[in-house]
Amino acid sequence: MVTTGSSSRDERGFELMSNHKQTEHDQILGCAFPFPPDFLWLACQRLTMRSVDGEAAATDCVLVVGLSRPKMAAALLSVMTLSLFLTFHVLYDSAVYSLQSAVVAAGSGNGNMEILTSRMDIGGGAGGVIFSNRVHFPRTSRRLPQAIIIGVRKCGTRALLEMLALHPRVQKAAGEVHFFDRDDNYRRGLEWYRRKMPHSFRGQITIEKSPSYFVTPEVPERIRAMNASLKLLLIVREPVTRAISDYTQLRSHAATASSSSMVNSPQRSFEQLAIRPDGSVNLAYRPLAISLYHTFLLRWLEVFQRPQILIVNGDLLIEDPVPQLHRIEKFLGLEPRIGRHNFYFNHTKGFFCLRNETADKCLRESKGRRHPRVDPTVITKLRRFFGEHNQRFYDLVGEDMGWPEE
Repeated sequence: MVTTGSSSRDERGFELMSNHKQTEHDQILGCAFPFPPDFLWLACQRLTMRSVDGEAAATDCVLVVGLSRPKMAAALLSVMTLSLFLTFHVLYDSAVYSLQSAVVAAGSGNGNMEILTSRMDIGGGAGGVIFSNRVHFPRTSRRLPQAIIIGVRKCGTRALLEMLALHPRVQKAAGEVHFFDRDDNYRRGLEWYRRKMPHSFRGQITIEKSPSYFVTPEVPERIRAMNASLKLLLIVREPVTRAISDYTQLRSHAATASSSSMVNSPQRSFEQLAIRPDGSVNLAYRPLAISLYHTFLLRWLEVFQRPQILIVNGDLLIEDPVPQLHRIEKFLGLEPRIGRHNFYFNHTKGFFCLRNETADKCLRESKGRRHPRVDPTVITKLRRFFGEHNQRFYDLVGEDMGWPEE
């Protein structure tokens, strides 16, 4: 039974309990919550629980209250919002601290943690004594890349970027930024470029990839203007295989465009595009021209020192990723962390997929498209043609890739 006392009603029709009657009411319910006169009483019920021996045991009261004054309600809401914000801020700082501690522990331990100090000059300023104030773990920020995958198209640039992202000290850009090869983007400036990069901790390496960088004449000078000591990754594959893969992607895109425009134009075969009617190799066909690696690499070596460019064998990366990734980790100054536990072979797709501590990941369906059958005589003809050009590339990089000549 609930006993109610006399009450007064404010202008909004809410019932306000007087202090005298409220005390009487609280005593009846067994609750001892004194209410200021500005609070509205909505509900107060004493909860009971029955113990194992059948006796009733009292518990705390459940109260629902409100405020009769809007200004006071707004002030209370502001205080509660501020409290929630401060709580979230503390939790965020704690998470950043934990992540940064993990980076420091996993990394070299001599550059990820910044100690802020103040200098007190004693004896005229020379040889001041340094007192450490506090240890500061910097928050994440967007940084310009320290390494770029510059190409080559259809040689595994996306797979390489995803594999490198398995390393705890690597952060990758989400997509192809095309900053240095597109004039409209380049005119936006480095600040626009930096905002396209992911957040990273100090001590982590930011990497982006845009395969068209390799074949665009203006790109080497533009990259050097940003950072002359940048490290570059160039992944290549056997030139004829790369050209066929390029053709396969272009044909797929053309088929999609035709279906959307409701226009069915006949598609020419790879053989028709690669070989002219007179039997000569058609270097005007873009997929073949891009496979002349040495013609593009010469431009890069005029701008960057050879040790700044690492050549990655894309064919070997597909067959066995780990040895190639260990070379890249060493090149980037990273401790070896990517191993065979990070990969599993997907027999349906026919290539390796990625695995980390939380999930497995395969490249999207557009990667690893099945190549059309190409006339073996055309493949032999093309490989013989590329033999001389491949040798020039070997001479430039100082490494024989072992690509077939027939």
